[in-house]
Order: sequence, then structure tokens, then C-alpha cells
Amino acid sequence: MPHGRPRALRTPGGLSVRLEPRALIVVAALVVAALAASVVLIGTGDFPIPAEDVVKTLLGDGNAGQEFIVNELRLPRVLVGLLVGASLGLGGALFQAVSRNPLGSPDVLGLGQGATAGALVMIVLFSGSTTQVTVGALVGGLVTGALIYLLAWKRGVHGYRLVLVGIGLSAIATAVNGYLMTKADFVDAARAVVWMTGTLDGRDWKQVWPLLVLACVLVPLVLANARGLRMMEMGDDVSHALGVRVERVRLVLMVCAVLLTAAATAAAGPVSFVALTAPQLARRLTRSPGPNLVPSLCMGAALLVTADWASQRLFGDGQLPVGVVTGVLGGVYLLWLLVTERRAGRI
Repeated sequence: MPHGRPRALRTPGGLSVRLEPRALIVVAALVVAALAASVVLIGTGDFPIPAEDVVKTLLGDGNAGQEFIVNELRLPRVLVGLLVGASLGLGGALFQAVSRNPLGSPDVLGLGQGATAGALVMIVLFSGSTTQVTVGALVGGLVTGALIYLLAWKRGVHGYRLVLVGIGLSAIATAVNGYLMTKADFVDAARAVVWMTGTLDGRDWKQVWPLLVLACVLVPLVLANARGLRMMEMGDDVSHALGVRVERVRLVLMVCAVLLTAAATAAAGPVSFVALTAPQLARRLTRSPGPNLVPSLCMGAALLVTADWASQRLFGDGQLPVGVVTGVLGGVYLLWLLVTERRAGRI
């Protein structure tokens, strides 16, 4: 087989895994980039730590002060950033693959707005704690995802109907959020605005473990259904003929995508455009057809930790919420994507 062509790896149990050398190289490069950005980010702050000392401290060879700053203050924030970015990247790839639409991301479908509505209810109406706000955001995202699926169902769920229903629910959720903000007092409104922007400030180990456990459960489940998802790109009729249980696979992957997106939003707020841009950038780097699930996951993680570093270092003494940086970059990318799609005659 010529070098650089896709290869099939068969395990003793009969499982066949498709390997594409370029995609493997891209994934490896993204993992290295995410880890390097994480080390730099951990060393960034009022008490800067050289990258070499950060690595030594992570390996257990730092002094007491460095261990406290690295392991207790900065490492949890970086891990939350990696997990949130990976969850949004994978969730975005799933939504785009299921809807067969490059704009079919949680940002467009309204999951972020739904999660925001749940969080605002807890902040404005109940003055909830951080844990209660997180639970409210998670519930809001899950309810929105369930409504999108149920309202888009008509002898199956199809791409454009899914996107249109999502846009409609997004508009409704945005209106609800605006109403809730008008009812908030000054303190709650300021707190809500910070959360709605998307931020990693103040994140600790309490946010790390739920995200990590969820990722350990959902990522293998998604990859186990990746073959069916790839076949579904040929159309439902062809997939049925090849033995794929289309609606079952679609439902499982939609549930996984909603859980990943809702959990990420609950942990860091509605960080915009990562779910939209990560799968698109990953696909352009790998030049591979299909959903590109693992490259999208790695791209999302690398994008978010890099954006978090930029939000802390590129704006002088002031620090911006990471959602501001991803919003600006993602907005520029969305405009470029729309222009490209229009010139290609696809919209």
C-alpha cells in the first residue's frame, strides 16, 4: 500500500480500525501543541514560573511554593480548559456530522443559550451557589437538547430540520435570558454577565472530576459508534442497507453531544465558537472526509488553552474572559466560512 494512504488495522477480536497517516500526524501535533500551551499557561500569572520548573513541579520535583501554585491554583484551571475545549470540539463534530451542515454546532442550535437560561434562573431567581448554577446550566442544556430532538423528529431526524428547530429555540432562549437579566439586581446581573461571557477564572478540582468522568464514559461510546456515523454520511437508505441502525446511532450520538456540550457549558459558561471552528479546522488540516472526531477533540482542547493564554497575556494588565477571545476569533472564522461556502455555491 502506498505511503500516506489510509490503512486498516484489524484486532484479534475482529475489530477493524481505519488509520490515516496524515490524520495521525495532525492528532499528534495537536496533542503536543495543547500540552505545550498548557505548560506555558501554568507558568503564566502574577508569579511567573519557567516552563522547565513547571514540568519539574508536575513531576513532583518542585519546591513547596511552586507545588502549591502549580498543583492547587493553576493546574485545575488548565485541566478544565482542556476538558471543556475537548468536549466542545467533539460535541461540535457530532452535531455537524449528524446535521450534515457545517453550521450545525451547539452555538447555532441554541444549546449554549439553553444552558445559559438554566444558569440565569439559578442566579437571578434563587441567588444560587456555584454548584447550583452549574446544575442549572447542565439541566438547561439537556432540556434544550431534548426539545431540539423531539421537535425535529418526523420519521427520523434530518439535518436542515434539526438546524432550523435549533435556531428557533435559540431565539426563544435568548429572549428568556434577556427577560431574566432585566429582573436581576446589580450584583446578580454582574455575576450573570461574567458567567455568560465564558470564563475559566476560579476553576478548581471540583470542576475537573465531573468533566473527566463524563469524558471517560462518553468518548469511548462515541468512538464505538463512529463507524455507523461515517456510513450515515452516505445517506440513511444506504446506511440501512449496510446494517446500520440509523436512528439508534443518531440518538446515541445526539445524547452524547448534548451531554458533552452541556457539561462544558456548566463548567466554564457558554464559551462561544469553539464547537463550530474546531471540527472545521481539524478537517482542513487532516484533509480527510468523515466526522474527524479525534482530531476535532484535540483541536478543541488546543484552541481553548491557547485562547486562555491569549486572554491573560495579550491585553496588558487587564485579563479578558476566555469567551471574549474565542468569540472574536470564532466570529471572524464564521464570516470567512460563510464567504467560502457562498463562493462554492453551497449557500
